[in-house]
Amino acid sequence: MQNMATGNHCTVTEFFLAGLSKNQELKMPLFFLFTGIYVVTVAGNLGMITLIVLSCLLHNPMYYFLSSLSFIDFCQSTVVTPNMLMSFVTGKNLISYPGCMTQLYFLIIFGVAECYTLAAMAYDRYVAICSPLLYGVTMSYQISSALISGVYIFSVLSASIHTGFMIRIRF
Repeated sequence: MQNMATGNHCTVTEFFLAGLSKNQELKMPLFFLFTGIYVVTVAGNLGMITLIVLSCLLHNPMYYFLSSLSFIDFCQSTVVTPNMLMSFVTGKNLISYPGCMTQLYFLIIFGVAECYTLAAMAYDRYVAICSPLLYGVTMSYQISSALISGVYIFSVLSASIHTGFMIRIRF
């Protein structure tokens, strides 16, 4: 019986990222297009969060969930886009193994958080429509905060499990 550990293998230290285009003439127009989209996304989400925080009329559960969703969208776009933009400029389409796992971890966190925040928002609207007289009691600040806290706790737990399994895979 032969030991599998003594076989021929190597350790992956970085991954090659397949780009959107191999055509060099398209790299700068794509860079400017995605930079513009990223700037609009960041400005829109930070503007939404600022508006909700500063306006006293918007301090209710629905806008609390919207500001959380804007924060998640801001973070999710920030996980991938700067690395992609940098690869357009430098021409290096490589990401280190730890960098890839870190990017995957945060992408899963914000992807799962987005889904469950949308579910919490759906529950908020359900309560507002089906029990309008009990809405203030059912969706208090404490309940809204607990729902959002639960979303982030579950997201971190889920991302930790998924990334932990990914780290165990040999490439």
